[in-house]
Parts: sequence; structure tokens; C-alpha cells
Amino acid sequence: MHWQTTRFDIDLSRPRVMGIVNVTPDSFSDGGLHADTAAALRHCELLLREGADILDIGGESTRPGSPAVPLEEELARVMPVVQAAISLQVPLSVDTYKPEVMQAVLDAGADIVNDIWALRRPGALETVAAHPRCGVCLMHMHRDPQTMQVAPMDGDVLPTVGAFLAERASALTSRGVVPERIVLDPGVGFGKTVPQNLSLLARQAELLGLGFGLLAGWSRKSTLGVVTGHDKPADRAAASVAAALLAVERGARVVRVHDVRDTVDALKVWQALQAG
Repeated sequence: MHWQTTRFDIDLSRPRVMGIVNVTPDSFSDGGLHADTAAALRHCELLLREGADILDIGGESTRPGSPAVPLEEELARVMPVVQAAISLQVPLSVDTYKPEVMQAVLDAGADIVNDIWALRRPGALETVAAHPRCGVCLMHMHRDPQTMQVAPMDGDVLPTVGAFLAERASALTSRGVVPERIVLDPGVGFGKTVPQNLSLLARQAELLGLGFGLLAGWSRKSTLGVVTGHDKPADRAAASVAAALLAVERGARVVRVHDVRDTVDALKVWQALQAG
């Protein structure tokens, strides 16, 4: 299996690590640490030294209750980092739901659009479908970042998540986008309870039948804080690595993480076991 993107065909025969680069002042785990271009680029370079396969650059926090960021502000945060990071010659993903940002970063050479809204915002679907090669990650989110944890989903979430992701992938393929460009994300923590998030992990393999690569985003999530008792996101690194490894065992081909080095090391052990 490969993930076709603007400049790279990413081989998903082994799991890939997507390193998180937040250029925001208010992200739940590392807001403000890489908010200027120079700091963000230093962080990009660090994540690559630690073994990241993909960089995911985001200019708007999507933590529960986070306010929306105006278009011009998001562009001012993201564009200088993307334009500079292109020279690093690694796949660049941009975490955005705004079609104007998608168009701008794709015009600058970005490889992947990572959209928590799964291209439901007006113009987003058309922007990605019109691009000849870019990759896209479609995520399931219940409600929106402002309200998703105020009124989370009810009952068994797997059928709803699976049907939603299938519909959004179909919306793209029906417009001529080849399946190899599409990866799906069940959206851990986006409008789900702790038991529902754990169910998504335990039964993640059920989503493989959709026929697309899966991305898992467990890094430092609040569910891990509940399970471990660690209130501070930075204290959830070990739990994040464990969740990433369990997700890979259940078929995830990409894991989106803050703690790249530790995740890479854990996956090396897993890969050695598979090879043996």
C-alpha cells in the first residue's frame, strides 16, 4: 500500500511516524513552543533527526473548546513555515479545514491536506479534487471543536465512524481522486467519550475493510490522561507510545505523534519482532 502525495509516494508497507509541528499559541500540549517560524523550523529538523517520516504543520488549535482562528492569521502562521520546510525534502502535511489555506499550501508545494472536517467546508472538497496528486487525510469529528466534548456521541461509535469515513472517501473518489491519495482517521477525542475512544482502538481493525490506509492520532490525548491519571499532556508520553503501538498492531499505517523518538524506537522493536 502506498499513500500518493504531491511529491512523494509514501510506502505504507511499514508504519510511518507523522511528527506534529504546532505553530499555535494555544494547542493543548505544546502551544506557544514553536509559534514563530524559526522555532518551528528548528522543531521540524529535530523531529526529522528523531526519525519522523512526515511533518504535520498546523496553525489552528483543535483542542476541545478552542476558538476558530481567522483565515489571515492562520495563513500568517502556516505559510512561512511551509515555504521554508519545503527544502527539507520530506512529506509535508498541513492540518487545516479552510479551503483557502489548502489552496495556498498546495500552491507552495505541500504534499498532504489533513482535515479534521473531512472536506465538509464549502470549497474544500473541490480544492483537493482539483489537485492532480496531493494526499489527503479525512477525519471523523462529531459536532465541532467548540462543542464536541460538551455533547459527545452516544452508544457504539464504530458503525457511525465507519459510515462517515466511507461517505467522505466516496465523495472524493466520485470526483476522480484515486484511492491511493486517501488516508482515513477515526478521530480519537473528537466528540467521543473515554470508553468510545478505547473502543475505537480495540476495534480499529474493523475500519480496514473500507480499503484505505488508517492514521491514528492518540498522542497525549485526554483519554490517556484519564487512564493513567496524568493531568499534564507532557506526562502522557509513555501512554502515547503504547497507544501508537497498539494502533499499529491493529492496522494503522500512520501514527501522528508529539514524541517522535520514543515512538520510532518502540516501532523498531515491533518491526524486529515481525521480521523474526
